[in-house]
Amino acid sequence: MNTWLKKYPLMTLITISILCINMESAVSISSPMGLVVQATQPIALDWLNKGLKAIAEGKVQDAIIAFRQAAQLDPALAPAHYNLGLALRQTGKLQPAADAFYQATQADPQFASAFANLGGALLEGNNLPLAIDYLKTALQLDPKLGFAHYNLGLARQLQKDWQQAIASFQQAIIYSPNSAEPVYHLGNCYLQQGKLELAKSTFIKAISLNSNYTEAHYNLGLILFEQGQLQDSLSAFRKAAQTNYNYPNAYYGAGLVFVQLKQYEQAIKVIKYARDIYQKQGNMAWANNAEKLLTQIRNLRR
Repeated sequence: MNTWLKKYPLMTLITISILCINMESAVSISSPMGLVVQATQPIALDWLNKGLKAIAEGKVQDAIIAFRQAAQLDPALAPAHYNLGLALRQTGKLQPAADAFYQATQADPQFASAFANLGGALLEGNNLPLAIDYLKTALQLDPKLGFAHYNLGLARQLQKDWQQAIASFQQAIIYSPNSAEPVYHLGNCYLQQGKLELAKSTFIKAISLNSNYTEAHYNLGLILFEQGQLQDSLSAFRKAAQTNYNYPNAYYGAGLVFVQLKQYEQAIKVIKYARDIYQKQGNMAWANNAEKLLTQIRNLRR
């Protein structure tokens, strides 16, 4: 973490507008510098196109080789560095991805998406202070960059700064209205603040955007359980399990409902299932919690 803190000094940028370049449009370079690149470095552009074609065909490793070659041939070709970062991040190589995104920002200091993805990579690497700095820079360049607002919200959420996280997720929803993730995390913030009704309606909205959102079904079930709506809670936990059969929390939650309903045999069945999944996933703390709950249920059954 500390090495990442030192590695990327934050640049002060004053330009507000930028043409965002993504995987599909990275070949389109509209700046004057881009015209020079097209004239002087056709080979680098050829490699960039090869990389984009490889990505489209699902050949990520081939794409990495091609993007790296393009970046070596023309270090000023920001889309080559940027797409290299995306491909590396896709394979879980966070530090090399961060390096590539950083090079993209050096090649084009107005490249908002590069700053946002650099912030996202640093966030995944648990480097919150620097991630926040780069995400803020991205939003200075492009205030409508929805995924930058979303990642900034995630960072604020990790800091337990619920109000700032809520503000970021609300902005993300404005600019990415069809994305369920910022809606779900907004609901999490409301849940942390104890605003159950607001959290409940927000989770329902997330589910309307993505009916297979396991965690949203589960958290909705938790709220309904807290409010004493046992049958509705059980239904939500079941939907969570249906969307992901290996999500142990859903079975654990259902077990708690069955205990309240005094259906102890059903409770034992699903809690055992949850315990076994926790064990397979290496989550021994919750496996032990499940075992303790099983003991309590057996005592109640006597």
